[in-house]
Amino acid sequence: MEHNKVDTELQDSYDDQQKWVLDSSTDSRGKIPLRSRTGAWRAALFIIGIEFSERLSYFGISTNLVVYLTTILHQDLKMAVKNANYWSGVTALMPLLGGFIADAYLGRYATVLLATSVYLMGLILLTLSWFIPGLKPCHENMCVEPRKAHEIAFFIAIYLIAIGTGGHKPSLESFGADQFEDGHSQERKMKMSYFNWWNAGLCAGIFTAVTVIVYVEDRIGWGVAGIILTIVMATSFIIFLIGKPFYRYRAPSGSPLTPMLQVFVAAIAKRHLSCPSDSSFLHELTKEEYTKGRLLSSSKNLKFLDKAAVIEDQNENTTTAEKQSTWRLATVTKVEEVKLLINMIPIWFFTLAFGVCATQSGTLFIKQAMIMERQIIGTNFIVPPASLFSLVALSIIITVTIYERVLVPLLIRATGNERGISILQRIGTGMVFSLIAMIIAALVEKKRLDYAKEHHMSKTMTLSAIWLAPQFIVLGIADAFTLVGLQEYFYDQVPDSMRSLGIAFYLSVLGAASFANNLLIVVSDHLAEEISGKGWFGKDLNSSRLDRFYWMLAALTGANMCFFVMVAMKYTYKSVQPSLAVVADRGDDDNVETVTGTNNTSKFT
Repeated sequence: MEHNKVDTELQDSYDDQQKWVLDSSTDSRGKIPLRSRTGAWRAALFIIGIEFSERLSYFGISTNLVVYLTTILHQDLKMAVKNANYWSGVTALMPLLGGFIADAYLGRYATVLLATSVYLMGLILLTLSWFIPGLKPCHENMCVEPRKAHEIAFFIAIYLIAIGTGGHKPSLESFGADQFEDGHSQERKMKMSYFNWWNAGLCAGIFTAVTVIVYVEDRIGWGVAGIILTIVMATSFIIFLIGKPFYRYRAPSGSPLTPMLQVFVAAIAKRHLSCPSDSSFLHELTKEEYTKGRLLSSSKNLKFLDKAAVIEDQNENTTTAEKQSTWRLATVTKVEEVKLLINMIPIWFFTLAFGVCATQSGTLFIKQAMIMERQIIGTNFIVPPASLFSLVALSIIITVTIYERVLVPLLIRATGNERGISILQRIGTGMVFSLIAMIIAALVEKKRLDYAKEHHMSKTMTLSAIWLAPQFIVLGIADAFTLVGLQEYFYDQVPDSMRSLGIAFYLSVLGAASFANNLLIVVSDHLAEEISGKGWFGKDLNSSRLDRFYWMLAALTGANMCFFVMVAMKYTYKSVQPSLAVVADRGDDDNVETVTGTNNTSKFT
């Protein structure tokens, strides 16, 4: 009888999980979401749609930014690359603020609405700066010095877009991932595919930007391109609002900094106590009491922090322990969340070198294309330099598709890992390709310089831009592995209440890498001038030595990979306590840890 009662309870729990979404999310009316009517792909497609238009706008501006700064604002190469990197850096670091606001105060959906409005303001101002007489770049078609008013309007517009991106990117991507419940086996598998197809949609926007939009900018006018971008963004925003009844929402959980600080204070206050060998003696809430996410299992690293969960008087009952101040007693889950964030620091740091390599495709690679032969043989059509970035987008789309449809099923059978390979293995694989891309870039640039010297008397004889294709393609393959892996890593491994910030951490890698790239340019140029009397960056590419800069990046990437592998081999993944409903879904205890989405030890090697 007792056995039948337990089976009935498990079956009821399983039935509830199939019908309702029981992960603390709500529907548009604030009620528990019905699985058949909300979330999953029916909601994610609306979200991927607005991401397409945002990437269309962003890359329509960013890939041609160096061209704009050198041709419209008449900046030299060094200044233009610096300004482009500063803007890219700010754009990628702003999500840290936007993600914090989304997780702590506004919620992801509301943050997307606010950020998209700011983004649209930037696009409108950028467009108007080409049509309002007082804001136009010049009085005439040709000018040596642009108007100061246009320069001011231009920078205000692109930094409004940077602010909009800061709220839009982390909130939208994590909001999309929230549409899939981790505790449901089918939706968990969908979520693993979500990041791949998110990037496919993202790359479709990039490809359209660097072909259609860049062509319009170069051949028709920047003002017309601005009109197109504004209309597409406004239309996708309306479509996103139409999807409101299908979304699943999560309430903001307050500042994530306070619980972190409480763990440190409690651990320091009880630093003289010893930790019990059995983690079950540490303080933790029950699954019924914990309603803000999933409970985490205790890990063996950073044991000092476990002291925050030590109950000082083991004779106290559970009720008395729960009444203690959270500044004196933390739960195991809160302690583990702090550990997760600390463990991320070295991973974040050792992916910066990859980020520096990735920034070259939108800056120096494009500048190289500007002075190379881009006319299609047999036609009068000249490919815009920024359109070569389409090779990166196409490479990502093709690589992600092959990875998702071919490699993952094969790897699952070979490794038994539900992802095929671990997240950190995927990130490391991309780093190898980024190293290869820098080596190719160095060899191609040396060939271009030699060709330019041989034909220096002829202004019409330049090396074909097709020579740049391999470095763009290989860097795209690297992005498909590392950037997608970083998105999944930072979303999956952060505490459940900080997932917008998790995406912001991923974006901050690219932001910090842009600033690091600027620093490397300044330092390497200065050192080269001190050693040989001539810097690596001149007023134009033919007086520069980009090949040596690329070799330096290849060397830094190779050294960085060694440290990354060492850190990854010791990494401890998030370990989530299983729920009864999920166990019932799979039917065996051996798969409990896999069901919860992560293993407790690194599988990098």
